[in-house]
Amino acid sequence: MIQTQDIVRPSKELIDGLAQIGSATASGELSRLGIRDPFMHGPVAWAKGKTVVGPALTLQFMPKREDLYGVDEYADPERQLHRHVLYHTQPGDIVVVDARGDLSSGIFGEMMLTYFKGRGGIGVVIDGCIRDYPHVKELELGLWLRGVTPNFHTQTNIMPFAVNVPISCGNVLVIPGDIIIADDDGVVVVPAKLAPQLLQKASEHAEWEDFSRLQLSEGGDLRKYYPLSDEARIEYEVWRKAQGK
Repeated sequence: MIQTQDIVRPSKELIDGLAQIGSATASGELSRLGIRDPFMHGPVAWAKGKTVVGPALTLQFMPKREDLYGVDEYADPERQLHRHVLYHTQPGDIVVVDARGDLSSGIFGEMMLTYFKGRGGIGVVIDGCIRDYPHVKELELGLWLRGVTPNFHTQTNIMPFAVNVPISCGNVLVIPGDIIIADDDGVVVVPAKLAPQLLQKASEHAEWEDFSRLQLSEGGDLRKYYPLSDEARIEYEVWRKAQGK
């Protein structure tokens, strides 16, 4: 079983900027930047109304093999890599788990996630389940899951295998330090090297959408204002100048 060094985290300015856009805008703009489908298929929002943006800590599960991993949850806690990924937590981090889509194993429970929250973690994305959900929801973390279960993490057929390595979560590649944008629409993975471009493109997109939304709310023609026609873009530039932009 494998544990690697800590991740490289993006600047606060980059995270703060990306926090102003949603997963839908991020997905669309990443597609135009060449990332065809950055959306995780499977994990859905279990803490409605929450939006989180931050770097990914990663945890990989594999099919359980008993000679490598026993079934006693507490016999040797430090062998349990699902604990070790949380040891890396810094404020603003999001833990992302490849749990193989397993719907029986509770990857984390109340105690683990209380620790994660105490260390400054803000979000949990699992292609699988957690346990203790009635208590975990009181922690007010962002939660994107396939479901919940009463079982602990190795009570079924998977075992934690590697920390902070590239993983697949929701059929999307996640490299440690990639930026996660997650809200009620779902989870989008932003490759770290593309994040500055995404911020620039998404900011431009959000600005013209503000103008379009205003025009549509006043009865403007959808064919003219979404997307902006050449005629509407002239109006948009006048509007931008009036806004002091």
